Parts: sequence; structure tokens; C-alpha cells
Amino acid sequence: MSQDEEDPKTYGQTMAEPLSRAIGERYLTYALSTIMHRALPDARDGLKPVHRRILYAMRELRLSATGGFRKSAKISGDVMGNYHPHGDAAIYDAMARLAQDFNVRYPLVDGQGNFGNIDGDNPAASRYTEARLTAIAETLMEGLAENAVDFRPNYDGTLEEPVVMPAAFPNLLANGSSGIAVGMATNIPPHNLDELIQGCHLLLKQPEATTADLVALIPGPDFPTGGIMVEPRETILDAYETGRGSFRTRAKWHVEDLGRGTWQIVVTEIPYQVAKSKLIEKLAELIQIKKVPLLADVRDESAEDIRIVLEPRARTVDPEVLMGTLFRNSDLETRFSLNMNVLIDGRVPRVCGLKEVLRAFLDHRRDVLRRRSEHRIEKIDHRLEILEGFIITFLNLDRVIDIIRYDDDPKAALMREHWGKPHKRAASEKDYVTPPPGEGELTEIQAEAILNMRLRSLRRLEEMELIAERDALQKERADLADLLESDRRQWKKIGEELEEIRQKFGKGTKGGDRRTQFAEAGVVEDVPYEAMIEREPITVICSRMGWIRAMKGHVDLAAEQKYKDGDGARFAFHAETTDRILLVAENGRFFTLLGANLPGGRGMGEPVRLMVDLPNDTGITEILLHRPGAKYLVASTAGDGFIVPADELLAQTKAGKQVLTTREGVKSAVCRPVSGDHVAVVGDNRKLLVFPLAELPEMAKGKGVRLQKYKDGGLSDAITFTLADGLSWKDPAGRTRTETLLTEWLGPRAGAGKMAPRGFPRDNRFT
Repeated sequence: MSQDEEDPKTYGQTMAEPLSRAIGERYLTYALSTIMHRALPDARDGLKPVHRRILYAMRELRLSATGGFRKSAKISGDVMGNYHPHGDAAIYDAMARLAQDFNVRYPLVDGQGNFGNIDGDNPAASRYTEARLTAIAETLMEGLAENAVDFRPNYDGTLEEPVVMPAAFPNLLANGSSGIAVGMATNIPPHNLDELIQGCHLLLKQPEATTADLVALIPGPDFPTGGIMVEPRETILDAYETGRGSFRTRAKWHVEDLGRGTWQIVVTEIPYQVAKSKLIEKLAELIQIKKVPLLADVRDESAEDIRIVLEPRARTVDPEVLMGTLFRNSDLETRFSLNMNVLIDGRVPRVCGLKEVLRAFLDHRRDVLRRRSEHRIEKIDHRLEILEGFIITFLNLDRVIDIIRYDDDPKAALMREHWGKPHKRAASEKDYVTPPPGEGELTEIQAEAILNMRLRSLRRLEEMELIAERDALQKERADLADLLESDRRQWKKIGEELEEIRQKFGKGTKGGDRRTQFAEAGVVEDVPYEAMIEREPITVICSRMGWIRAMKGHVDLAAEQKYKDGDGARFAFHAETTDRILLVAENGRFFTLLGANLPGGRGMGEPVRLMVDLPNDTGITEILLHRPGAKYLVASTAGDGFIVPADELLAQTKAGKQVLTTREGVKSAVCRPVSGDHVAVVGDNRKLLVFPLAELPEMAKGKGVRLQKYKDGGLSDAITFTLADGLSWKDPAGRTRTETLLTEWLGPRAGAGKMAPRGFPRDNRFT
């Protein structure tokens, strides 16, 4: 309505309403539109509106499975212009997916050209590709011309489109579906059509059949890319019962013997919806970061079939252990989440179990059967009416000819005339028995058909064919009437139609056999990461500036090493590639490094801050080997400390693990393995205190207890030792000195202590 045509009562007025109500109403409208017209499939035909419109538009373009191809741009343009007023790119993407045999178990579109691949590459532009319907897609639309389903006006009211497809097979489960709506989502895996039809047969024979009975025939999803499903049967049954769950699928692989004791693993099938290129990138990354040391190399030798080659690092590697590790660390094993949220009768979204979805499909097929039968009866009645008029013509041929030749309005004259109703052929089969004239009149339809009759049809043979056709139609009509009155016959007919589909597309046909196999996951023991690494000696060196490296072999720790300008030596010790190395930060946080992951010793190494999340303003207190089962003494410069088990020091992430709690201005000072029965503590004031180790608590983390009391300064060093063997340290000349008479320094924990003996190092450290 233009401005001049607006209602004068409301023109110029501003309508006000609360913002919450306005937003709520509009958002609710949007949510309902998303749920019903975009995201959730219809349980009856398993299609969303965009897919339904694509198939219908292709049917209208007469793109049958046996016909020619048309440009995809033409198809998406027709869909957009006639039925789906959205972007052509979105329409083309939806159509391309229906043609991808690695995404759709039973493709509904036959594509010619580049429609993408399992590597994850996108289809070519719509102007370069062509498409037509597949044979199985045509079965989804059988009955559209027979009033099998309702039609509704398209978006501009110029055309009509089907509300739902007749769907000759359970497409929802056969091809699956996925979508995200507002507040809900759906994710349905594809299944094997042969098994689904067997399940339908079971429900037709035994409507009270349980989900367990159905799962005996439909054991699980059947993915287009195959793979091995390792989900327990109990879990699968529960998922199909509730409509929610998940299915664990692994790649299919085998060991290929290369001779002379060497071998390689070949992956021939990968899990559903895993892009092959992304998978290989992930495997290559695992090799690069040495997360799976058993794997030496990965190659993609795929052509039309998938062939991913995995080379082990050594021939002694167990293939099961290697694959078990890869299953845990890559997409060679994935989980497909089941969420069977569908539209029941195209209106009500509901999470359904397997039986409920199949029942919705069968009920839909019954409606389609009844509507098609009723439509056929109407057609038969129309044809019988015309045939009756034709037969009357043959019985009264001369009179009919006279009326047509001489009457000014032959149609009205034919309708006014009284004719004898045709009867069945007499027993002699020489002529037809007719009642006296004047017993019946021709209808307008009959009169029109008689006037349109060709002269060459006025043969005796044609007359006999009409009688035969009439008898056949009457028999067919009676059979259809009986069908509509009998529920048992209707279900039997539905079963016969499903069996025809099964014979065309089921087991034994091209693409009809099950692809996804079932197996037990098997118990692959968690092999310690160190056990997968080749054990070799290394020398760990870390500079004052935090540059770390691992030199091969156990080199002389006193040998001179190269460092960057302004840098120098700080930590150096012998280790092995399988060792875990503890890095203690001044803030009391512990980080874990693996010897095999350290950079090589040819250069200057790499900054340790690139390997762990160590703040730039935080220094390194200690780097030492982790010894399983051992215990460590940790202490801060404030003189607080405790004993901690070795396993409590290991960190699982780069962020590390906070073990020693420190306040502002306090740093971690000591982390040393515990041995012996006493603790020796020395402060910055050079006072030494010795007390029993039993006085220290064992904790996983915290501040600890006071080791020594200070008036000025703080803790300099602490060590554990055996009192009977004495306390040892190195004097300024590098000689080891041992003090066995320690009575002067013995005291309770948290004491001040006494001045260290003569000859004690001036840096106040024991080592």
C-alpha cells in the first residue's frame, strides 16, 4: 500500500509495544521457521525443503535417470526462481552433496563433472557441472502425478510444490541427515537399504516388535565410506531405543608384507565425514612432534580407492599397538553422535527411536497407497463413463451418424437421445444384448468423447477392444475398492512395493551391499609413552638464558660447549631419550619435558619457553631427571618446604603444574631427590641447621612448613643425607669434604641453626 493509500485513521501514528514482546514474537517466528523449513528433516521422506525442491525441479525439467544431463546452473536457477527464494550458492551446495557418494549412502543426484572429493575439495562452479536424477531418486517421487501427496503454492503463488514426497523407501534412515536449528539439532547416520526394508517387513508382520528385534535386522549404521564399527551391541541398542547416542567407527586396515621381515600398514577405508587430506596432515603432524614415535612415515597412494600407507619405525613394532596409538590420537577413529530429532507429520519436532521413525514412514506409505488408489478409482470411473458412451455408439451406430450429419447441435442431440444401456456379451457371443431404447441418456463427457472419436475407430475390432478394456477396468476397480476396505491388503501391498525396491537397490545390486563392518574394539593396553621411544643415551644441556638441547650420547659434562654471545653454561646432566625431565620455575610451577622431544645438539638448541608456558619474567630454579617412585625435597627462599612424591610433579600440559605455593617476593630455591634420614639447611646468613627428615610432612602441593628461621635473608640451600655417613660438600678447591660430627648443628626443625663449619663453600651451597 502506498503512502497515499494508507488508512487515514492510522497514517502518521507510531505503534508502541514492549521491546521484550516484540523481540520474543519475532525470534519465535524465526525459530519456528528454522526448525520446520531449514534444519530438521521430515520423518516421512527424510528430506528438508531445499532437497525436496531440488528433486522436484529436476523432475519438472525431465532430468530422468535415463535421460540427458543439464547444467547445474540451470537447475539451481530454476529451483531459486520457482520454489526456493534463497542464494543459488546454497542451493548448488545442497544439490552437490546429494551427488557425493562419499557423503550420501544412496546418491539422489547423478553428477557429471567435479562434484568434490573425499579429500575435502569443493565442487567446481555450477556452470561447469551437469546433473540429472538417479533411479532411486525417481522412486522417491513416484505418485506425484497421482494425488499421492498434498501440494501447496510456491513462495509467490504462481506454481505449486509438494508438501512431502511419496517416498518409496525410508530415505531418512537410508541417507541420514544433519542440521542445526534454534535450540535443537539433528544428526542421523545413513543405513543399509536392504536391512531397513527387512525391518519394515518385520513391523508389517509384527507391529508389536521391539527395538531389539529391529536391531537384529538393522545392526547399525552403514556409512558410505565403510570403516569398522567397534561400538558394543548394548550401546547401539540403547541409542536406537532412545534416539540419542553415539557410534565409534575406525578405519579399515591391514598389514602388507614387503618381504625380508619388513612390512607396512595400508588403510583402505576411513571413518565417515573425515577429510582424507586433513587426516594425513594430522598423521604427519604426529610424526613431526614425535607424539607417536612408533610411526616413521605416512604416504597417500590413493587413486579412485583409498590407500594410505603407514610405515613403522622398526620392524619389531607391534601393528596392533601402533594402530591403537593412532586410533587414540587421530581421526582414524571417530564418534558419530546420533540425535534422531525429526519432524513428525511435517509439523512436530521430536526425538524418535528407530521403531518410531520406521512406523512414521510406513504410515506415510499407507496414506500414499490410499490416495493413489482413490485417484486411480476416479480415473477408472471417468474412463468407464467414456467407454460406456463408446459402446452405446457402436450399438446405435447408424443413429449416431445421422445425428452428427444432419443435426445443427449434435452434442445436445446426442444428450437428448434415449439409448439402451450396454450389457455383457450374450452366451452365443454373436451380438450384444441391449434393453429397449429410452432407458438411458449420454452425459456431456460421453457426448464430447463421441464427437471427438476418429472414423477409423468404428471397426468391429475396436468395439471388441472397448469391451475388453471395460471389463478389465471394472475388475481393477473392484480390486481397488477391496484394497481400500481391507487394512490387511493395504499392508500386504506396501510390503510388495518395498520388496520391489529391495530387489532393485538391495543386497547384491551395485552399491547395495553393506559397507561398514562390525568388530570388537579389542583391548589395546596403554603402552607408556617412553616404551614407544627408542632408548638412547643423551646429554641434556641448558644455558643460563634458557636455551636447551640434547646431545647424542653421554658426553663429558666438563667439556666446553658453544653458547650464544652473552650466554653460558648452567645445567648439564646425562639422561636417556625415554626419560622425563622436570623443569622447576622460580614461581613454584613444575613443567615436564621428554628427552626424545628435546632439540638436537648440533646447534645452540631452542628456547625452553617455546616448549612450556614459562613467563618471560620467571627464571629457572632447577632442571633434573624424574625418577618414578622417588621423593623430592622442595623449598622456597622463605625457608618453607615439604616432601613431595615424584608422580605429583609430572605435568600433562604445557601450562605446567603448581606444586610449591609462593607469595610475592619469594621464589622456589630447592628441588632435590630425597635420600637418607636427615635434612641439612643453610641460609644466606651461613647458619646451618640439621634435623630429622621425619619432621617434614609429605604433601602433593602447598606452601609447606618452616625449615629454618631467619632474621635477615632467606634459605640458600637444603639437602637430605644419612646422618651416620656425615654431611658432605665441596670446598673451594673442588675437593669433597665430609663432616661426621654434626652434634653442634643438630636441632629441631624451624630453628635458627649455627654458623657453618670452616671450609664450607662461600656460595652457601652443598653442591
